[in-house]
Amino acid sequence: VKFNNCAGNKGVRYETNSLDFKVRADGTLYAAHHLQVPSKQLILVVTAWDPQTLGRWEAMVRFLVAEKSQHNGHKQQSDTLLPWRQHQSANGLRRQKRDWVIPPINVPENSRGPFPQQLVRIRSDKDKEIHIRYSITGVGADQPPMEVFNIDPVSGRMYVTRPMDREERASYHLRAHAVDMNGNKVENPIDLYIYVIDMNDNRPEFINQVYNGSVDEGSKPGTYVMTVTANDADDGTTANGMVRYRIVTQTPQSPSQNMFTINSETGDIVTVAAGLDREKVQQYIVIVQATDMEGNLNYGLSNTATAIITVTDVNDNPPEFTTSTYSGEVPENRVEVVVANLTVMDRDQPHSPNWNAIYRIISGDPSGHFTIRTDPVTNEGMVTVVKAVDYEMNRAFMLTVMVSNQAPLASGIQMSFQSTAGVTISVTDVNEAPYFPTNHKLIRLEEGVPTGTVLTTFSAVDPDRFMQQAVRYSKLSDPANWLNINATNGQITTAAVLDRESDYIKNNVYEATFLAADNGIPPASGTGTLQIYLIDINDNAPELLPKEAQICEKPNLNVINITAADADIDPNVGPFVFELPSVPSAVRKNWTITRLNGDYAQLSLRIMYLEAGVYDVPIIVTDSGNPPLYNTSVIKVKVCPCDENGDCTTIGAVAAAGLGTGAIIAILICIIILLTMVLLFVVWMKRREKERHTKQLLIDPEDDVRDNILKYDEEGGGEEDQDYDLSQLQQPETMDHVLNKTPGVRRVDERPIGAEPQYPIRPVIPHPGDIGDFINEGLRAADNDPTAPPYDSLLVFDYEGSGSTAGSVSSLNSSSSGDQDYDYLNDWGPRFKKLADMYGGGEE
Repeated sequence: VKFNNCAGNKGVRYETNSLDFKVRADGTLYAAHHLQVPSKQLILVVTAWDPQTLGRWEAMVRFLVAEKSQHNGHKQQSDTLLPWRQHQSANGLRRQKRDWVIPPINVPENSRGPFPQQLVRIRSDKDKEIHIRYSITGVGADQPPMEVFNIDPVSGRMYVTRPMDREERASYHLRAHAVDMNGNKVENPIDLYIYVIDMNDNRPEFINQVYNGSVDEGSKPGTYVMTVTANDADDGTTANGMVRYRIVTQTPQSPSQNMFTINSETGDIVTVAAGLDREKVQQYIVIVQATDMEGNLNYGLSNTATAIITVTDVNDNPPEFTTSTYSGEVPENRVEVVVANLTVMDRDQPHSPNWNAIYRIISGDPSGHFTIRTDPVTNEGMVTVVKAVDYEMNRAFMLTVMVSNQAPLASGIQMSFQSTAGVTISVTDVNEAPYFPTNHKLIRLEEGVPTGTVLTTFSAVDPDRFMQQAVRYSKLSDPANWLNINATNGQITTAAVLDRESDYIKNNVYEATFLAADNGIPPASGTGTLQIYLIDINDNAPELLPKEAQICEKPNLNVINITAADADIDPNVGPFVFELPSVPSAVRKNWTITRLNGDYAQLSLRIMYLEAGVYDVPIIVTDSGNPPLYNTSVIKVKVCPCDENGDCTTIGAVAAAGLGTGAIIAILICIIILLTMVLLFVVWMKRREKERHTKQLLIDPEDDVRDNILKYDEEGGGEEDQDYDLSQLQQPETMDHVLNKTPGVRRVDERPIGAEPQYPIRPVIPHPGDIGDFINEGLRAADNDPTAPPYDSLLVFDYEGSGSTAGSVSSLNSSSSGDQDYDYLNDWGPRFKKLADMYGGGEE
């Protein structure tokens, strides 16, 4: 028996519990000397221990002793193999007993058969005593994939039924079972490990068919570019799965056919030669081959992929002006104007930081009138005016400009002398507007200066020194129209008296705006503002406040507080002096003034009682100006009876308003009379309305055609459904009282009061046009009828004249059975033509 060292530890030592058997270093168990075993079986315990890890393993070996006649000695059953295992317990190492074990089975993949192919035979040492049935379970047997392996239940031979594929499944773990005929377990299940041996049946496969990488131009040899990777499905621990890389071709082969190399094991691509220049070659296409069998082209399988290497740009080309000088022109006083375009050439990657140009003015513009902006599309420099230039100050500018890139130049690259250029900019003169040197101009003077006073000279300056132009002045804004300006020299005089108290004054300042215009082509003008600060003089007398007040008729604590208002300002206002005039004498007799302070005083009664009423009390108010001004103001004081709180009663307030008891009574009587008249008028209107509604008409309400709705329940069928009696339209039953009257036209809504008008009689001999004349004459007669109501009414023509051959419309209906000739009705018009057709056409 040979023991396998499953742990793979070197230096494992073996020993047995018997002196008759020993174990070699390779795990072979042998008999130490010739011996004779008395029994049919022998049980031996073998111990393996590792001096490095101090691990110990134990296994039991059972020998079956055969008879000499058959074997000529002892036979060792090779169908069973017991491996050793280490099991750690809580108390240290312990032994686990195994009855039978099969070593791992190796099966090559892609075998051509024939199938089924025997792999191993399994036997139990009890098959001599009882009949044993063998079976296997696990993936590949009774679990998917099903029936890859099977076993002869009697002999214990295990077979593989079809070719294996290691890439599909590299190993199988089965369990072998031994039972008796009754299904009772005879042996413990044994583990079967089946390993599929790899064959080189798979090519290396690149992860990507196309790889993209980049490297800076000018890179040194050995610069890393990219990594390509290929995987082989075969066993990587064998040559079948060991892949090696190499470069097959490089396109273009410039400047060298071997610009790159690849690490055969890792797939790293690096530069191997110098000379990468993006401006010459922007991209390389490299074909990479991967071969297994460690790159052996004779036996290995290969595959290829494409590596695209882009040479990235570095700033190794400085920008250069296309010419050394540029020129432009700009009008003075203009800003945000492009005066020149600077063109440059840069061979680096367009629209990248290595190509984008940045322009700077290095001399010629100390005041900062210009800047250079970059056009993002064309990369041109646009010289732009950002600060207005003055022709009178600078007629031309000589600029020196420099261009560089947004990114710094690569190491070792120097700026070109063509990176600087000169720009000449000419300034053109334009007509500039005159301007006021002092704007806003402030002057101070007293208010009230007389008309025509010269205030100041408000003159403007024309900046166009090289043009002979005249400046004229005019008013642009003078709210109060107080000022005049000389058109030629700008002298300002007063046109009216300036009043500080005017509404046009804001914070003692009057503001006016003037216009200065030259006679250039085209004319130009400028504005200036003159501010006049008016100094106050005492030209306004004070006014008493309030204008009205009330006080009790008996003196008490109820007094009137008075003050004064002055349109002037300090010192031409308070303190004020309040006093009563001496004339009339009743003022000082009835009233008295008590001074509180410089701005307030109190007016009160001097006498013990004053009759209720309204009194005009004059008071003289004097300000503190120099000279002082005074004003006699009248305050209306209502004297009224008061209650215990000192407030005027309601009756007292009326009495104080100047109305006596008689006047109040007269007002109340007038109000009562007015209400009575309104009530009588309303009653009369109600009675009149009632009489109007109760008034009876002379006709039945059903015959009244005014605002009546006639309902026709039957719809006709056209001309064929017109068999009706027309006489009913003119002679209703309810109109008998009208038809019995004398010949003429009768109204059916109201009986005439006076003499009936004479309506026209139809002529005896009919004529085609007389029926229309007859109707018009009847209409005129009805319009001139004095008995006609003011609303439209129905006229009934119930008599058509004596001796008429046509007869009445009613006669037409009554004679439908006779031989009447109605053809003459055709001559009366289209309306009567239908009647002629109805009655003369033989209809019933």
